[in-house]
Amino acid sequence: MTRLLSAALTLITFCSLAGAAEAWRFDFHGATPGYTAVRPDMAYSGARGFGFEPGTPAPADAARDSHHSPDMGAKPFFFSVDVPEGNHEVVVTMGDARRATRTTVKAELRRLMLENVPAAPGETVTRTFVVNTRTPRIAAVDGVAAGAVDLKAPRETVQEAWNWDRRLTLEVHGAVRTIEIRPARVPTLFLLGDSTVCDQPNEPYASWGQMLPRFFKPAIAVANHGESGETYRDSLARRRLDKILSVLRPGDTVLMQFGHNDQKQVKQGLGGPFTTYQAEIGTHVAAIRARGGVAVLVSPMERRAFGADGKVTGSLADYARAAREAAQALQAPFIDLNAMSKPLYEALGPEGSKAAFAQPAPGRIDNTHHNNYGSYQLAKAVVAGMRTAGLAAAAHAIDGFAYEPGRPDPVAAFAVPPSPNHTNERPLGDEANR
Repeated sequence: MTRLLSAALTLITFCSLAGAAEAWRFDFHGATPGYTAVRPDMAYSGARGFGFEPGTPAPADAARDSHHSPDMGAKPFFFSVDVPEGNHEVVVTMGDARRATRTTVKAELRRLMLENVPAAPGETVTRTFVVNTRTPRIAAVDGVAAGAVDLKAPRETVQEAWNWDRRLTLEVHGAVRTIEIRPARVPTLFLLGDSTVCDQPNEPYASWGQMLPRFFKPAIAVANHGESGETYRDSLARRRLDKILSVLRPGDTVLMQFGHNDQKQVKQGLGGPFTTYQAEIGTHVAAIRARGGVAVLVSPMERRAFGADGKVTGSLADYARAAREAAQALQAPFIDLNAMSKPLYEALGPEGSKAAFAQPAPGRIDNTHHNNYGSYQLAKAVVAGMRTAGLAAAAHAIDGFAYEPGRPDPVAAFAVPPSPNHTNERPLGDEANR
């Protein structure tokens, strides 16, 4: 699943065959007029502009299993299409002529788009979602100089390259018959944050930013610009904020959550929650507002640590308070994810809460980073927080959405299929706070 990015290609523009199209239509059974027939042996090639990504399983096996899987499909496949940078509406038709199916679709780096969509034998079901794609290139706009995001090598140039290339990649678990991709003219919900927010490339790690698209209608795009090990200061230095500003449109929303790694600055004598942290928040808010965006502060969720009374013992209280104070001073919307994470963990309990955190090896718990289940719950908490904050973007949440952190979804009922790639390597971050 690795793909090496060429530094030269990130700074040039080109128009591929697919990039010139207004819509791209693919039929995995080859029977729909106006659609390009996709054969199982069509590996991705730049000349073709689409195809199956190499890896597990082989494209032929993936296509066969996905078409005839009675369940979610034990062997997901990865299918990529060359597209321009931006927001794209994806219309997926699912189902099998002979069997009942359930289909889950993730995009780019494991962003959850569709979850276990059922189809009876002979039934076809169509769903639509929006995927944001991007490149490192930064276009010059008022107040932002041209250039490129300073990607981390090899993490972003290899393991996370799918988030930065000129392809839209879908990870399909189940039975997909046709896929149509077309430009989406919708508002964007941008995310800035650390390893607890960004798109994690491999199991068992996941972050709430990857789960967030699941809870929105195709009337808004989620663009996750978070990265492991980072702070507000890194967002400025590596030009992640500039990248957002270069594509942000008036009315777009930017959710920002940092804090876990900012603690290192205190240890190094380079700042603190009520000094540099708040000042850097102010810099971000001012820049986003200058471009007509809505800047939203999110306090960092707590780590997994319990006292003898079964209550969470907080290690990020100062950063949560600093974020709240900054929001008040700047009159910016605020989502208190720190406060919401506590009843979530406490409802699961000291032992049960392990099910919400990554376990990269037997008996090894990462008490900072979450797994799919934990990230799914935190994403729900963020959407609930958006509603409480009165954000316009929250109007695009899926119908019937409701969530109380103190009443998390049962662990046993969680059935989002894992992605096939696994790592024992911990995301970048504060090594002293595992």
